[in-house]
Amino acid sequence: MPDTADHIDDLTAFLAASPSSYHAAAGAGRRLEAAGFARLDEMEDWQGAGRHYVLRDGAVIAWAKPERATAVSPFRILGAHTDSPGFKLKPRPTIRAHGWLQAGVEVYGGPLLNSWLDRELELAGRLVTRDGAEHLVRTGPFLRIPQLAIHLDRSVNDGLTLDRQRHTTPVFGVGSLGDVLDRLAEAAGLPAAQVAGYDVLTADTQAPRRFGQGDELLAAGRMDNLSSVHAGLTALLAAPTDGDHVSVLAAFDHEELGSASRSGASGPFLADVLARVSGGTTQELLRAYAGSWCVSADTGHGVHPNYPERHDPVNAPMLGGGPLLKINANQRYATDAHGAALWSRACERAGVPWQEFVSNNAVPCGSTIGPLTATRLGIRTVDVGIPLLSMHSARELAHVGDVAALAGAIVAFFAGA
Repeated sequence: MPDTADHIDDLTAFLAASPSSYHAAAGAGRRLEAAGFARLDEMEDWQGAGRHYVLRDGAVIAWAKPERATAVSPFRILGAHTDSPGFKLKPRPTIRAHGWLQAGVEVYGGPLLNSWLDRELELAGRLVTRDGAEHLVRTGPFLRIPQLAIHLDRSVNDGLTLDRQRHTTPVFGVGSLGDVLDRLAEAAGLPAAQVAGYDVLTADTQAPRRFGQGDELLAAGRMDNLSSVHAGLTALLAAPTDGDHVSVLAAFDHEELGSASRSGASGPFLADVLARVSGGTTQELLRAYAGSWCVSADTGHGVHPNYPERHDPVNAPMLGGGPLLKINANQRYATDAHGAALWSRACERAGVPWQEFVSNNAVPCGSTIGPLTATRLGIRTVDVGIPLLSMHSARELAHVGDVAALAGAIVAFFAGA
């Protein structure tokens, strides 16, 4: 069980350094290398045991393979995702209208739109130059989506309706002189003419902050789902090097869009990496899969005190009550009885509490990478995660005890619980 204060400090540093999935994956890589993991190139041959990682766009997969591991050694996988809802920059992103300079953006995933209003936002992601080189970029505070004053909409407090095209276009200046791509190129230290492509999204620039009684609450952007990525990264760095299984962190991109991409959980990334790490025949790989486990870690919903009717009346998880075991009869989560037993053992070994989450029957739940991984690979999978309020807001709310407890349980999972 990690020290809560140190763990939260490290998480907030990771969140602040990860305004996009590309920054999160690269930041995880830097932490892994500092701990002795070696980066591998997908175009090269991979040989032998050890601690390695590979990046693919905004996704990262890392593993610790003990010396005594064989081609049939099972995998212990922590699955998570690096992306978060928000807005993505469109082509021809500079708009000049009514004396204002604005940025053309497209809604990415399912954000709580109103939570993005009246915040100082930055642009962050990757630029690709004409020679094919990739450059990470972040602008710092640059944009704002201004809300219409109540004097011009007297009924706004009776129900706010935002048109995704007309009402979510951020401003960044006045007049006619200014260009979004010029600002991005400047932030990356590149000539604007050399930028040939970009994947750039918005991020809230307000720093993570502990607050409340005893500083037990944590407010931050992108905790869905960088809180799970960070917990898995922390646990992998502590994973045993003398066991009989391979510990794996798989942090995918594009979960908020359905995971259907080359770096998403529905793509071939994890299957390709596991096959190469095993190094065996198809028969041996399938034997390894048969003994493997995946813990799919993604955030869930704690009871909201202002909307208690939206939750199941009996299974009502609280912030501060420990990480969630997420259950759904329709397999929107992959948890079954064996998965519940595994999670119970991991939490008991870590000495942390845990609680079940199941949806109110009248409020359909979302899904995770768990069912996707189970379907693609046939590996037993269990869905877990910390409870949040304000999920998909620009600024979400967690309890610091749950964050540290999740990391502790994953440490126990990698240790063989």
